[in-house]
Amino acid sequence: MVWGRIGLSLFFVIGNLKMLKTSQGSWLADAVIWDNHACMPLRPDDAFLPQLERCRAAGQTVICLNVGYDVTRFDDNIRVLAHFRHFVNRHPDRYVLINTVADIFAAKSSGRLGICFDLEGTRALDDQLSMVEFFYRLGVRWMLMAYNLNNSVGGGCQDKDRGLTPFGREVLDEMMRVGMVPCCSHTGWRTAMQVIEHVAGPVIFSHSNCHAVHAHPRNIPDELIKACAATGGVVGINGDSAFLQPGTDLVPLTFRHIDHIVQLVGPDHVGLGLDYVYDMEELDIYFKAHPEYWPSDTGRSTPITFLEPERIPALVDLMLQHGYPREAILKIIGGNHLRVASVVWK
Repeated sequence: MVWGRIGLSLFFVIGNLKMLKTSQGSWLADAVIWDNHACMPLRPDDAFLPQLERCRAAGQTVICLNVGYDVTRFDDNIRVLAHFRHFVNRHPDRYVLINTVADIFAAKSSGRLGICFDLEGTRALDDQLSMVEFFYRLGVRWMLMAYNLNNSVGGGCQDKDRGLTPFGREVLDEMMRVGMVPCCSHTGWRTAMQVIEHVAGPVIFSHSNCHAVHAHPRNIPDELIKACAATGGVVGINGDSAFLQPGTDLVPLTFRHIDHIVQLVGPDHVGLGLDYVYDMEELDIYFKAHPEYWPSDTGRSTPITFLEPERIPALVDLMLQHGYPREAILKIIGGNHLRVASVVWK
């Protein structure tokens, strides 16, 4: 049943993507470009939100904004989500809240940037199962199981992973009921595999890189990449220098992780989740205030850089130079996320 839905959804997505390729010169400009994870400051003010215009100007169609993670307080998550929605609704000429797949194509046709939201970890639920539907109705389209450390749902990648808990299974069932995509970035490998085994449908790693390319505990092994692909899921490659590999030019470093997944499971199961941080000063404050979430051996003690949204075209150029067909590139830069959304969202 699940694979039947995936097949129909894939037919729908490919059909729309083919219509987007209207000419040789406009195929990228007309593509659905989807960055599945970006980090605006987690505070209710407008200081950085105007920078969303960078993403729209760079040609992005959809961006998923983080509204909280296991480090942040429950009430702050609500305030930030309310603020982000308010900002988008105050600028309807440039941005639009995304609730359905149809909204994505409407955003593309009108030249607006589609906005949806994510939660990095399940502490935001405050151990209340009904909060899953509450957040989904407010635009949260995927949620991590855990952020680095263990919580009431499962294990984190920087902790002694104890696996998925009974409450975690209830949370997953509720996510499937309402249409929220389960995500295992920042989650322990054992818990991630148990999530994949429990869920009858796509599971994503919204912003995770390949352990085989760079052996960092935040990156995921080939075993999990293959298991994710078997669900119809997608691994979103992030542009965080700590998780790529030592180096200065982040475009080829990001491409190495994309290419590893393409060679391992094909182009249907890799996408973009750049994890771009717009306020590094705020991030540094979190690092210092909560050192337990970021152990000293995670690379956070050295300067971090991120692949900017404006460099997606350069990443596409590198894929073309390596012989990637346009159809594969269209999947990687947005089509694969679109397919998962069409299967899971309700």
